[in-house]
Amino acid sequence: MGNLESSVIEILQFLLPGFVTAWVFYALTSYAKQSEFERVVQALIFTLFVQAVTYLAESLFLLIGHYKSFGIWNSDKRHLTSLIVALTLGLLFTYLANSDKLHKCLRFLKITKDTSYPSEWFSAFSKQITFVVLHFKDERRLMGWPIEWPSQPDSGHFLLIHYSWITDPTQEIVGIQSKVESILIDAKDVRWVEFMSEASWKHSENIDEKAI
Repeated sequence: MGNLESSVIEILQFLLPGFVTAWVFYALTSYAKQSEFERVVQALIFTLFVQAVTYLAESLFLLIGHYKSFGIWNSDKRHLTSLIVALTLGLLFTYLANSDKLHKCLRFLKITKDTSYPSEWFSAFSKQITFVVLHFKDERRLMGWPIEWPSQPDSGHFLLIHYSWITDPTQEIVGIQSKVESILIDAKDVRWVEFMSEASWKHSENIDEKAI
């Protein structure tokens, strides 16, 4: 019985860093959580990365130890190193997913045409830093600068500053609200979103560019 418990503990210690990496990744990105089975598979893949890097780190530490000793390398230090590696890889994978750096290189090499972003919706807001026009289901329109937006188009809220309701048929800016700092809009009330060109707002007398 004792041997069985020891084996289970060793397996959990081996797999735990992969689950830590997966937790960091999903906590800091807008990717939707998969089913439990898929999450376990992803955690196992992360475990392979963590253990490989930990093995390289261990080899490097032992090599350095031939020249200058900083202590004895044991299982506790290996577990601590694997945990640090797991957190570091989690942050690295998060950065690659949120910045599209990896897929940008892959697109340049003609390997894929996809992005690292979880959806076209997320990609559009990440790439286009500009004023938006929200078209409501009741035909109203609201222009503003988004400082927060929902990760999915059917849930969450838009947080806009420098906003203005558009009532002019020519779609000209009718004035920025000056007494209200921001407005929160339910994404369920929005039918679609327009991203304004920079030339259409950057030099407008109604918008303080330095305040954005």
